[in-house]
Amino acid sequence: MKDRGLYPPLNTLKPVAPEIWLADGPPVPFYGMNFPTRMTVIRVAGKLWVHSPIALDESLLDEMADLGPIGWLIAPNPIHYVSLNAWAKRFPKAQVFAAPGVAKRAKKFNVPVPPHEVLTDVAPEGYACDIRQRVVKGHKFLHEVVFFHESSKTLILTDLIENFEAEKVGKVKAFLMRFAGILDPDGKAPADMRATFRNKGKARDVIREVISWQPERVILSHGRWYRENGTEELKRAFRWLRI
Repeated sequence: MKDRGLYPPLNTLKPVAPEIWLADGPPVPFYGMNFPTRMTVIRVAGKLWVHSPIALDESLLDEMADLGPIGWLIAPNPIHYVSLNAWAKRFPKAQVFAAPGVAKRAKKFNVPVPPHEVLTDVAPEGYACDIRQRVVKGHKFLHEVVFFHESSKTLILTDLIENFEAEKVGKVKAFLMRFAGILDPDGKAPADMRATFRNKGKARDVIREVISWQPERVILSHGRWYRENGTEELKRAFRWLRI
């Protein structure tokens, strides 16, 4: 089936809460399978903050233009940056930010990335009025930056939780994903990621703080995201850190 594993309609804005939307995009190949993609858009002070940009699509750009100009482009970890350069070329006035390690990994795989500032625990002045951010440290290279939209109480993750639905991926992949710990309803960080955290204590400290924000929703880049009970889903998904 053409849309198997995807979340149609693709390349269109889907409201999450006031001033925040998501857009599901086409799949990207990774580790021998097609991963669905998802972008989050937040309007802050009249400009758009774009998390993990998906492949450019003209109809989607038209929708976004009705909301406001692109202000910020965000690559949240060293895996989610493939479309960043195309967006930066299309929107040269946007500020570009990337997680620690993005530039190094992009160079390793010969993928162009635009000039950018590296994300830290402190949100830049332009969007700090409504978005918090923290770098989840402790992994050998996958330093993911997590974001919290305060007005909607929505947490935005990338790969720290993956939550694929069995009916969308088929029996064989569902079996493998269950083994990897990324099958709904018990999605979490993939087993290989959990195994390669060198310092779980550093990650634990950040995730405990994130849980203390009490998010109501949690948007994920891959699989079913959590429209409600966000704080409880985080406690479940991060039990491997002994939260």
